[in-house]
Amino acid sequence: MSTFHVIDGTVAQDVITSAPSEILEIVRDTYLQHSRGVTVNPNSYFLRFPDNPGARIIALPAHLGGEAPVSGLKWIASYPENVRRNLPRASAVLLLNDAETGYPFACLEASRISAARTAASAALAVETLAPDEAPRTVLFVGAGIIGRTVSDFLAARGLNVRECLVHDHVDAYAQKFATYASDTHGWRARAVTGIDEALAAADLVILATTAPAPWLTDRQTLPSGQLILNLSLRDIHPTVMIKCHNVLDDLDHCLTAETSPHLTETEYGTRDFIDGTLADVLRGTVTVDRDRPTVFSPFGLGVLDLAVGCHIYRAALESGRATDVPHFFPELTRW
Repeated sequence: MSTFHVIDGTVAQDVITSAPSEILEIVRDTYLQHSRGVTVNPNSYFLRFPDNPGARIIALPAHLGGEAPVSGLKWIASYPENVRRNLPRASAVLLLNDAETGYPFACLEASRISAARTAASAALAVETLAPDEAPRTVLFVGAGIIGRTVSDFLAARGLNVRECLVHDHVDAYAQKFATYASDTHGWRARAVTGIDEALAAADLVILATTAPAPWLTDRQTLPSGQLILNLSLRDIHPTVMIKCHNVLDDLDHCLTAETSPHLTETEYGTRDFIDGTLADVLRGTVTVDRDRPTVFSPFGLGVLDLAVGCHIYRAALESGRATDVPHFFPELTRW
């Protein structure tokens, strides 16, 4: 291991946008590997700041086994106040480590990787958990990069959208997202201010907010058969969660950090409200009825970042777009 590579965000984005379906299949395969126990995915580690409680930096260590084992770490910062500076809220890097020696061999800009793996898992959940009938009304709650990337993946997978509704606490953000969905995907899209009416009308709801505590309560109407992608994890009150079918990406990870599933377990003292994981549904060991809403809550596993990052790393090497740092390690002999 003599060469260290850096891969910038432009390269990562080009690889992602050139073949989003390939990213989705990587995510599908990684979920199944994780369910078979050939991954290591410890708890995430949160760095918080007493003088800036809204900000955090999270470390997600992970290991992928199998035929091409690799380890790594995503280090992702979330600073909501960045939006006031006209900066994206999140920034991230991903380190890849050789599984045999432990030496790091690449550093990738990872905010796009993080958004893409989240969007791919969302699109996979739609294909796995949503009914086949169309058309459908889709509601995005939160008009940031995650919501936009989810829309890209849903469009790439050919989701039949009759109407796209967008709600954000800043009306201008919602309008800009709606314009993007209309211009880029050809969807009939509009911004909405009445969240209750939109929730009652939507077949598919994508929650991608920065809300620190639940706001979606049992005062709002959620139709039977509705699929809710709980990507931001903390929007839904336990009194709603307990009445829904619930599918997670990983039980132990989702039932921590005051997520909606964690709050529900704490409130009711049971995990019986959880139907299973997305991998269980993919394998056919769990089926979800349409008699009530279904909530998919993905904690966001580091192994997904690792799998997508390795794909981008290989593509960057093959296309000659990985920046070589040959003397990153000053010496590679012990004596």
